[in-house]
Amino acid sequence: MGRQASFVAAAVVAAAVAIAPSCTRADDPGLVALGAGAFDFLHNNEATEFRGEYRFANGLYLLKPLLGVLATTRSSVYAYGGVRIDWVIADHYVIMPNATVGYYSKGDGKDLGSPVEFKTGAEFAYRFDEGWRVGVAFDHISNAGLTKRNPGTESLLLMVSLPINGAP
Repeated sequence: MGRQASFVAAAVVAAAVAIAPSCTRADDPGLVALGAGAFDFLHNNEATEFRGEYRFANGLYLLKPLLGVLATTRSSVYAYGGVRIDWVIADHYVIMPNATVGYYSKGDGKDLGSPVEFKTGAEFAYRFDEGWRVGVAFDHISNAGLTKRNPGTESLLLMVSLPINGAP
């Protein structure tokens, strides 16, 4: 399942890059995103996940950096950095494919096989006129075969993003 999910995430990112130049908004501010939902919800080690991200306003061409951390009710922690693309549709809908790399500590939670893990996924959100967003995020985390053990995990979260550099 890990390679299939990674392939799907890569296809979403590639499609977004191909069509995004006419669909991005240069005036969007930086965002603080907070989320909660299910960690490892497709498997047996389900836990509640809490997530916080800083989404930079500016980047390189279409790619905008992000920094984040997630923690679960089973004491797992993943700190990461990566890139995203904000694909804005009709000023109010945003599809945000993203890819990150980071450090994972399993705590009492799922052993993902390596402290180095990659997260790929996408968020679909409604963007309000004031710049804040409410959406649903789906992510896959795995070590991409860096170690023999690579079970991967999936998360499904409700996300709220708040503008911090002023509203557009």
